[in-house]
Order: sequence, then C-alpha cells, then structure tokens
Amino acid sequence: MGLFGSRGRREGIPNDPALLAAAAENPGGSVAEIDPTYIDDPNGYVPPEAIRGAWLVDSSGKLTGEYQENPRHGVPQDDFGRLTDPDHWLGWLGDDPAGAVRKGIEESLRAQVADAVVEWVKILEAPRFLTGGRRHAEDQQVMLVTRAALAASFALSVRTARHGRSILLGVFSWVAVNLSSPEVRKDRHWFDLGAGLDWAGERLEERIYEIDGAEDNAER
Repeated sequence: MGLFGSRGRREGIPNDPALLAAAAENPGGSVAEIDPTYIDDPNGYVPPEAIRGAWLVDSSGKLTGEYQENPRHGVPQDDFGRLTDPDHWLGWLGDDPAGAVRKGIEESLRAQVADAVVEWVKILEAPRFLTGGRRHAEDQQVMLVTRAALAASFALSVRTARHGRSILLGVFSWVAVNLSSPEVRKDRHWFDLGAGLDWAGERLEERIYEIDGAEDNAER
C-alpha cells in the first residue's frame, strides 16, 4: 500500500499475532492500521479515512517499529470526483450532479429499507456514459439530446435500525429519456449490488430503450 504523512517510531513493536502475520506476508512494504470506529470488516472495502496509519515492514517481513500516520484519518467523506472529472455533459442531472446521484442512491436503498441512512459514498471509477439525440427539425446542424444514461461503480456505508452499518459495493445506473420534452421526461434507477462496471455499462443501451421504445440513435 502507499504510505503517507509523517513518520516516527513508536514505543515497542506490537505483539499482535494478526499484525505480525500480515507483516510477514508483506516484506519491504507496510501494514495498515484500520480504525474500527468506521469499519467493521478490515478485509472488505476500507475508505482511506479509516486508515489510522501504517507500520513499516523490513525486507525480511518483520516490523521495523516505524509508523507512518495518515493525515486523512477521520470520518469518511463522500467522493464524487470520478463522476464529475470526466469531460462529459451532465446537465441532465441538474446543477449538482453529485448531489443528484447521491440522492438517487439513497432513494434506491430506502425503497428496500425505509430507514436507511447513507453515511458516505465513493465513486470508484470513471463512470460509463451513454447519450442519444436527434437533429433539430429546423436546423439540421443542431443536435437535441433526448436521452442520457450513466453507470457508476460505488462503495458506500449505510445504516439501518435493524442491521446497523453495512459497507456495500456495486453499480448505480441512471437512465433518463425524453430530455427534450421535460413534461414527459422519464427516469429510472438500477442498484446492482456486487455488479461490475463493465457488466453494467453493457446494460445501458438496452436499459435506455427499456423505458422508452423510441428509435433515437444512441452514441457512446
């Protein structure tokens, strides 16, 4: 793993069997210290903020006693940078694309468990996008966008009264059609737990026509 922050020595080398075993498996590397306040399963997805720091490991797989702190350690935060970074038109999501996608994710979860509260969401990869349109009737040089879709892979933390906190991985997809006629616009969300982004990206075109049978040409 990559190391970060200031480096120093701690008093004594921990005698934790799990930590020593992890060090033995990572000679010349490091072993992260996970904050259980934010993560219940250190073997699952771990947000960067949940890492307190890392113990350095020598070439023989033993702890050196050196420890590097993580300056980002703290309450995990939303990260929609990969959604908004691509040079892709997101006007169909409104003035706050990240907020719209977060709301869609939370609504998808609350449709399954009414009291679900999303603690944080992180978009893990650049999303897959799909847009389609038609030529303007009076100006053939103008293309009217009539439909758009995205598939975004995520990791998130959600709390419910019954199940407590859960870390979920999957893909959130959003399709919107009739964009040139807001009064008849249709939107639909898909929340595919455990799905891969390639799989969800391949579903976009069929999903975009699933909610509207019009034969616009779709272009990636």
